Amino acid sequence: MSPVAAISTSQEALAKPYVVKKCIGLLQACATSIFKLKQVHAFSIRHGASISNPELGKHLIFFSVALSSPMSYAHSIFAQLESPNIFAWNTLIRGYAESSDPRPAVEVHEQMRALGIEPDSHTYPFLLKAVGKLMNVRVCEKVHCEVVRNGYASLVFVQNAMVHVYAACGFAESAHKLFVLMPERGLVAWNSVINGFALNGSPEEAMKLYTEMGVEDCKPDGFTIVSLLSASAELGALALGRRVHMYMVKVGLTTNLQAANALIDLYAKCGSIREARRVFDEMEERTVVSWTSLIVGLALNGFGLQALSLFQELENKKLVPSEITFVGALYACSHCGMVDKGFEYFKRMKEEFCIIPNIEHYGCMVDLLGRAGLVKDAYNYIEDMPIPPNAVIWRMLLGACAIHKNLAIGEIARAQLQLLEPGYSGDYVLISNLYASERRWSDVHKVRRKMVRDGVRKSPGHSYVELGNSVHEFVMGDKSHVRSDEIYKMLEEIKKVLKVQGYVPHTENVHADVQEEEKEDALNYHSEKIAIAFALISTPLKTPIRVVKNLRVCGDCHLAIKLISKVYDREIVVRDRSRFHHFNEGSCSCKDYW
Repeated sequence: MSPVAAISTSQEALAKPYVVKKCIGLLQACATSIFKLKQVHAFSIRHGASISNPELGKHLIFFSVALSSPMSYAHSIFAQLESPNIFAWNTLIRGYAESSDPRPAVEVHEQMRALGIEPDSHTYPFLLKAVGKLMNVRVCEKVHCEVVRNGYASLVFVQNAMVHVYAACGFAESAHKLFVLMPERGLVAWNSVINGFALNGSPEEAMKLYTEMGVEDCKPDGFTIVSLLSASAELGALALGRRVHMYMVKVGLTTNLQAANALIDLYAKCGSIREARRVFDEMEERTVVSWTSLIVGLALNGFGLQALSLFQELENKKLVPSEITFVGALYACSHCGMVDKGFEYFKRMKEEFCIIPNIEHYGCMVDLLGRAGLVKDAYNYIEDMPIPPNAVIWRMLLGACAIHKNLAIGEIARAQLQLLEPGYSGDYVLISNLYASERRWSDVHKVRRKMVRDGVRKSPGHSYVELGNSVHEFVMGDKSHVRSDEIYKMLEEIKKVLKVQGYVPHTENVHADVQEEEKEDALNYHSEKIAIAFALISTPLKTPIRVVKNLRVCGDCHLAIKLISKVYDREIVVRDRSRFHHFNEGSCSCKDYW
């Protein structure tokens, strides 16, 4: 090597640390966009600073992730590092955890462990965030074991992450067990476990934890409020939801957009659609989610025309409806019998808004045809669907067959359900009722014997009403309530008063081979009638009554409740398995179409 070349190489070696320092300074000062980040990256290459330098590499990766650049770019830089330190590994895991595809975060962690690189306290929160998004409880348990083994289980932010992941994976009980063991429980932990119960079918536990939260003097935030409102909506607990609303007003959370949207959903799901509309009207800012919540709420409550009118307002505001907005519109058409209008919305959704229909949209269309009595058309529609029909769609068809007495197609739907979900009790009941309507009693007995052989138990119908801070539940013929004598006395009074109004029991709704008098007694003691009788003796005159029922309201109860609303001058809101019925002055919001 010539003396000149030697001097040049020596100067370049001295220059590189300076260039690395210069590039790091530029990144910290100027890297405000991907474009500028790449400019600094190019500068480092031009001036001979190797990306394999761990200091420069980790900064490039950090800013690449912080600026949400494609993870392929960050990973390509990472791959060039000679000996990436734990900071670089954690940054890469964090980047994938916060991306739309978190799966590589787990793979990077496994690669890190295979190379013998020990995780630190920052590794697990990022990794667990990815696992939570993947909702893979097996990976969660594996990481949990590793956390305990490596001595990081006592760190608060790791504990918070573990509680969140178990809740996100649907294991609310496991999340709660960890939560109980935490020596310090902050708002993050409370929110995770409350939300876990709220989203996983245990709203009562969510509300109980909220009460405990108050005892421990931990103040809820917007995220807590959304979880509580979701739990209240699931329970149909309007009084509890109103208490949460009052708290929102008190602490100034009414301007929280997510909480306000959840409040609309609560009132709509509790049948208080006027309050849902009031919340919507008072919102300073509304997103498509806000409009969709009210559109779906109006449709669920039987106000289909108002739902479609609101859909038109949304379009007038130049907002773009989402796929869920169209579910609301199709649902409104289905429950109002507007078949042509429903097909028009379905066509617009595909052609005008380029939304690819999913199984829920197709379900709405089957429901639309089935409710209108076009059972054969509904069956043909299912046969022509571009995606395989699921059990819900076949069940909609079977329900339509039961209502419109189409035994041939009903048996086809039942056969499909036996393949997809053979143990669902409601399917046995529907086909049994269909046979009973045709007076094919031997087939009814065959279905019931098969239920016994298959170990399938019929879900008993139950109804409940909320009174103060208590929920009172009733089943058919229920005499377990402490006020049972008063309730049955009121039932007898209702029976007499309705007969004066010309009420004749619809005994065809009783699908059993028994005497007419027995059928009338069975109808009189349906759970929703018992719940309404209890509400009539327990609430002031003219107070609205709200009942939640787990099954479809039968035709006889529907007729009787219309007359009760007129005779006793009460607004009665009944939420059954699929929709709300608003009874007032002798009529129902469903216009007898449900």
